[in-house]
This record gives sequence, structure tokens and C-alpha cells, in this order.
Amino acid sequence: MIEQRDLLARLTALLMKTREEPGARMPSERTLAEHFGVSRGQIREALAVLEILRVVERKAKSGIYLTENRSSVEALAFFAQAGLPLTPEEVYQAVEMRKIHEITAVRLACERAKLENFERMRNVLDRSARRIEDVQPINLEDRDFHLEIVRATQNNVFFKIVNVFYLMSERRLPLYFASPERSRRSHEEHMRIFEALAKRDSAAAMALMSAHLQGVESYWNDLISKSDLAAPG
Repeated sequence: MIEQRDLLARLTALLMKTREEPGARMPSERTLAEHFGVSRGQIREALAVLEILRVVERKAKSGIYLTENRSSVEALAFFAQAGLPLTPEEVYQAVEMRKIHEITAVRLACERAKLENFERMRNVLDRSARRIEDVQPINLEDRDFHLEIVRATQNNVFFKIVNVFYLMSERRLPLYFASPERSRRSHEEHMRIFEALAKRDSAAAMALMSAHLQGVESYWNDLISKSDLAAPG
């Protein structure tokens, strides 16, 4: 049986493809159910999820429509996770917003971090060091280190917001860390950020985080300028 996440991705891809065909009408719930070999109830449930994410809207006696403006951050995260195209502009804006949020997070973490936050950061850095020694990418460790800094703000809403940006980059981070040199350099920068955090030196921590994320931002901006980044998600 097709899982809901797979159904959501395949359903959205089909609707996007249909919209691009001249003169084509969006298929009905019944047609969609037959196409995917599922019940109409499953299609309705999937469409309800996509409607909440503002990917589609349903109009009574009219049909299903893809929304023109993918303004929901959750929708962007869904597109990225499902391997559906994000525009280069959406990728750029997500990287920019991540930078803004994380510089604020490191300042708050200097004030609010607890011993358990520092311990978890140390554990992540130890894992990173072992991965680098084995010439393995540190995309998961990178995510965990940054999210632990956000967790150290002790603001759960802030954590949930920033986590969405990492869901959006879930497919891109392995590409970024495919370079052993980039993994090593990122780990070294993480170590310096951790040291500033441990000293509660917010000015140094913010400067280090800004420089660290500037490198990430420059990498994606350069990649966007050279090719269409939408495909990898």
C-alpha cells in the first residue's frame, strides 16, 4: 500500500505536471484514486493535508487548484523533502532567513544555554571528528550542532521555526558536505563557535556564526548563479 508521504509527493507532482499541459483540467478525486490505486478517502485526506500546507485549494463544484503563491514555510519544507522543485529564489531566501535566525540564536544561547546543551554539543562535535577521520560527510552532525544551539535558547517556538529550514535543506546538505575539505573546515568553525558559547562571549559567537554562515550562503548563491538548483530539492 502506498504510504501517505509518498502519495502526497506523487499527487503534487501529478498536479504540477497537469497544470503545465495546455488546456488540461485537474483530475477529479475519483480519477486520482484510480490513478494511484487508492481509495477516494485517501485522496481526500491527502488533499486536505496539501490544503493545510497551502499547496492546493479546493473549490466546491469547481475542482482542485494549485496555489500560485507557495507562501507557507511548511509547504516549502514539504516540497524540498519530497524532492519536488524549489525555485532558486526560494533556496536563496531560505538560506538568508536561516542566517538571520541563527545569528540571533547564538546570542540567546550565550545567555541561556544549560549544561546539558553544552554536553550535547560536545557529543555532536565528537561524532563530527570521528566522521571526518573516516572521510565521511558530516551533514547530520552539522544539522544537530546548529539545532542544539537553537535549542539552547530555551525557546521551543524558535526551535520549531529554525527546524523547518533544516527540513528544507535535508536533500541539499549531503551535496554541500560531499567535499571532505568542506566538512573539515565546517567542523573547525563549529569548534570555535562552541568555545565562544562556552565562554558566554556573545559578540565573538555572533561574529563567528555570521562568518560561518556567510560561507554557506556564498556557496549556494554561486551554485544558483551557475545552474538550476531546483531539481535536487
